[in-house]
Amino acid sequence: MTLLEHLRELRTRLFRASIAIVIGLIIGYLLHNYILHILQDPYCLLSEKQVRQANHGNLPAGWQCQFVALKVTDPLLLTLKISLYTGLILASPFWMYQLWAFVAPGLHRSERKWAYVFAGLAAPLFAAGAVLAFVVVSKGLEFLINFMPPSTSLLLEAMSYVDFVTGMMLVFGVAFEFPLGIMLANIAGIATGKRLLGWWRIAVFIFFVFAAIATPTADPFGMTFLALCMSVLYFGAVIFALVNDKRRGRNRPSYAGIGDDEVSSLDDYEVEPVEAASPIDGYDPVDAPTPVAAPTSVERPKPLDARFDDIT
Repeated sequence: MTLLEHLRELRTRLFRASIAIVIGLIIGYLLHNYILHILQDPYCLLSEKQVRQANHGNLPAGWQCQFVALKVTDPLLLTLKISLYTGLILASPFWMYQLWAFVAPGLHRSERKWAYVFAGLAAPLFAAGAVLAFVVVSKGLEFLINFMPPSTSLLLEAMSYVDFVTGMMLVFGVAFEFPLGIMLANIAGIATGKRLLGWWRIAVFIFFVFAAIATPTADPFGMTFLALCMSVLYFGAVIFALVNDKRRGRNRPSYAGIGDDEVSSLDDYEVEPVEAASPIDGYDPVDAPTPVAAPTSVERPKPLDARFDDIT
C-alpha cells in the first residue's frame, strides 16, 4: 500500500469516526438536562445538607440548588460542552475501532488477536475510571466546602463546576488505560513480568506524582484514590505479565529442555552466505612468487646400527 493510499484510508476512518461522534453529540444534546442534573447532584446534596444544619434540620421555603452564569453565552457553551462529552463517550467503541482498523494491518496475527481484546477492555476501563472520579468528587467537595466560613454563602459558577467534574472524570478515565499499555508491552516482548515487578517502587512513586499534578483539586482524597487505583491496576498487569511469561517459557533458557547427553538441534540455524573477497589493489599475479609444491612422499630415516647405550 502506497503512502497516498494510507492517507486516503486515514481520511476515510476519520470521517466515519466524526460521523459517529456527531450522532453521539445529537443524543447528548437531547439528554443534556438530565446529564447536567446528574453532574450537579454532589454539590446540591452538600449544599442541602449545610442548609439543613444551619436551619435545625429544615429547608427554607422555596429553596433550590442554583448555579451562576457569568456570561450570556455560558448556557449555550455549557450545553454544547455536555453534548460533546456525551457524544465522545457514547461513540467511543466505534471511533476506537476505526483507529484500531487503521493500525491493525501493520501487526502480526497474534498481536491482532490481543489488540482486539484490549480494544474491548479500553471502553469499560475508561467508564470505570469516570464513575470512580464521580464518587471522589463528592468527597473532595465536602472537604473543600468545610473550609468555608459560617458567615459566607457558596454559589458556584456553572461552567467552572462542570469543567471541574468532567476534568476529574477525564483524568481518572485516561489513567485507567495505563495497564493496557503495560500488558501490550509484555506481549510484544519489550518488558518481562519479572522486570516490571522489580520496578514497582518507582511505578508507585510516579503514580502519586502524576495524581498530584493531574488531579484538579487541592484535596488529598482525589490524589490518593487515583494513585491507589493506578497501583492496583499496575500490579494486576504485572500478574498478567508473569503468567504470560510462564506460559510462553520466557523465563527459561533456550537449552532448558535439552539433556546433558543430548546435542542441540541445528534445524533453526541459518548459515549466512560468505561473499567473495574483493581483489587487493596493486596486486599483480604475474609477479607473485611461485608456490612450492608439497612433497608427495616423506622419506623415513634409516635405523641406527647401534643404540646410544651400546657406545662405550
